[in-house]
Amino acid sequence: MSDGAVATTLFGVFMVATVALGLLAVRGRGGGGGLAEWSVGGRSLGAVFIWVLMAGEGYTSFSYLGAAGWGYNFGAPVLYVVAYMSCGYAVGYVVGPMLWAYARQHGLVSITDMVAHRFGRPWVGAAVAVLVTVFLLPYIQLQITGMGVVVSTISYGAISLNWAYFIGFAVTTVFVVVSGLRGSAWVSVLKDLLVIVTLAFLALYVPVHYFDGYGDFLGRLVDEKSAWLTLPGSGGSPYGEAWFATTTFLNALTVVIFPTTVAGYLGARSADGLRRNAIWLPAYNVLLFVPMLLGMAALFVVPGLTGADSNLALFKLVVDSLPAWAVGIIGVAAALSSIVPMAVFMLVIGTMWGSSVFSLVPRWRESSQAQKTWSQVVVVVAGGLALVLTYSAPNTLVRLSLISYEGMAQLVPMLLVGLVWRRLSLVGALSGVVVGVGVVCGLVFSGRDPVWGVNAGIVALALNLGVTLLVTYARPADRDERLDREVLARDPVVG
Repeated sequence: MSDGAVATTLFGVFMVATVALGLLAVRGRGGGGGLAEWSVGGRSLGAVFIWVLMAGEGYTSFSYLGAAGWGYNFGAPVLYVVAYMSCGYAVGYVVGPMLWAYARQHGLVSITDMVAHRFGRPWVGAAVAVLVTVFLLPYIQLQITGMGVVVSTISYGAISLNWAYFIGFAVTTVFVVVSGLRGSAWVSVLKDLLVIVTLAFLALYVPVHYFDGYGDFLGRLVDEKSAWLTLPGSGGSPYGEAWFATTTFLNALTVVIFPTTVAGYLGARSADGLRRNAIWLPAYNVLLFVPMLLGMAALFVVPGLTGADSNLALFKLVVDSLPAWAVGIIGVAAALSSIVPMAVFMLVIGTMWGSSVFSLVPRWRESSQAQKTWSQVVVVVAGGLALVLTYSAPNTLVRLSLISYEGMAQLVPMLLVGLVWRRLSLVGALSGVVVGVGVVCGLVFSGRDPVWGVNAGIVALALNLGVTLLVTYARPADRDERLDREVLARDPVVG
């Protein structure tokens, strides 16, 4: 049997197992229940499932491709990923339980629900759902693209990119439509086991196989590639100390309100479980050092990679030196690192539309089952749109992805400030979002990110917050007869 056939067979077996796990996750649950059961696992996921689910959201195909590619091209700046995720977990220790308690008290299933409830305007939730969808679609497309590259590479070209894109979309759509967040959590267990085993193996194998061990590898790195070990890195990188600090700060704030992170919060059985997860999740970030380091190892083994080829730095180290079955297993781990986050992205888009957009239709407002059905339809449509654009206009969503995280950051004042400060007005919050998103788009698409050496998103967020406060104080307070405990979020322990 050829190498391509061996690796492809292994891949096929694991894709079947992925769909089977999704089906098994909802066995005996009466068709999966309503919207809350499908979208947030019935708010009943235990500590282990929440840990692997939230860890899995942070470990995507970027970790195998982009992290290695950044390590190959720039070096040290890629460590921002470890920095912001670890800081974000610390912020989440406080914010996660507050959002969990607020959503549980009022029966909410997404950040758009929270915004709509906080300001008492359902249309606000629908408008935010549309905006967030624009920011999340690029992530689906990037995971489809990442999986396609991985599968085509590990199959030794036996599976074309176009077929690999479709396989990723089809597998993800089937199990997320059927099993929702619970299925994603179950598949995360399989994915995490493979990720831990394969990366631990590669961390030992590559330095020993291509060098005389870590001593020789690190010695050569210090002697020959020292620029890769300091900020701003190599190759005229614009990612210096100011960019690193501002990006870490911005992303640490943003990750706690990212819809996929919030889905993990809301699926938890208890607030205490979220606090324990916030303590242990940074340990998972240790794995991120492996592809970053191996990307720099590839500088000596496969020099001269440019453009998109640099993202294959890690796989070029293993495809030619390992047996096909080992390449296949490593590829499956990378493919599942695309499928799990892609599933959660599709799930939260469907949930936002089902609970915040379609709920505006009177006959669906009181029917959780109808909202779930339409949410599942949106999952298929959103994934299909990302797939079609991957084929027809790949650069469209890739360009939009430049503003995804920085754009999501502009919702921080509306959501986090709004949930702890009663005086914040709807007009003020909306004005801030419009200014922040406008500034981000202007700076990013004009090539001014970083601006003055700092992350463009932090500049936009500062202007966003300033406008929000200015407009809020310039206008009379919003009239809202509800009590504070109905409007504001409180820590479930402090009260």
